[in-house]
Amino acid sequence: MSNSTLPLVLVPGMMCDHRLYTHQAVALGKKRQVLVVHVEHGRSMEAIACDVFSQIPWSRFALGGLSMGGIIAMEMVRQKPERIAGLALMDTNPWAESPDVKALRQPQIDMAKQGRFLDVIEQQMAPKYGGSAAEQESQLAIVLDMAKSLGKEAFINQSIALRDRPDQTDTLRNFVGPSIALCGEHDQLCPLDRHQAICQLMPNCQLHIVPNSGHLITLQMPLATNSHLADWLETLI
Repeated sequence: MSNSTLPLVLVPGMMCDHRLYTHQAVALGKKRQVLVVHVEHGRSMEAIACDVFSQIPWSRFALGGLSMGGIIAMEMVRQKPERIAGLALMDTNPWAESPDVKALRQPQIDMAKQGRFLDVIEQQMAPKYGGSAAEQESQLAIVLDMAKSLGKEAFINQSIALRDRPDQTDTLRNFVGPSIALCGEHDQLCPLDRHQAICQLMPNCQLHIVPNSGHLITLQMPLATNSHLADWLETLI
């Protein structure tokens, strides 16, 4: 299978769906099949990754993920590296949950059980996504609409999976496929040090900083993101 036909699988971030990758599916889909998977089932990274594999019809593919999507992608690499031709990790984190972030999870889960998961997203998560004031307003509408579509059970499932996730540094050390790490210049949630660590760990990885962007580079700076992804895809065989 040539790089022009190698399929691309994209894994959404927390409480996101295919709309996170609208621009990428259109642009990159001109040369290859692009599949954006569902990630709302399972309460561990291992279970979510298994469910994602069940959605993929191809034996070998390129894999990309943003934020929690990148964390799921790393777990997929841990489970079945032979199926993954190359890896794109965007605005993500290779490490286990830090104690300070872990402490926030249960209060957020409790709010979700009370039917207030959208409040968590709007008040605690979205303000850290970055972008200009105008971008933040339109971005919030998309983020909340995606979250409404997924519902509170998905929020609880994903929160538990993130809280209890394993460190993936050994996974990255052992993956030799062509890889990239993309980081929004102003990402507050997964800043540059995470992506520098990713590239230091991986044998075949390039780091790119996406200027004038926060955490959701696929929405905030789609042209730059698409360009980096297209260049990376051309390196795969």
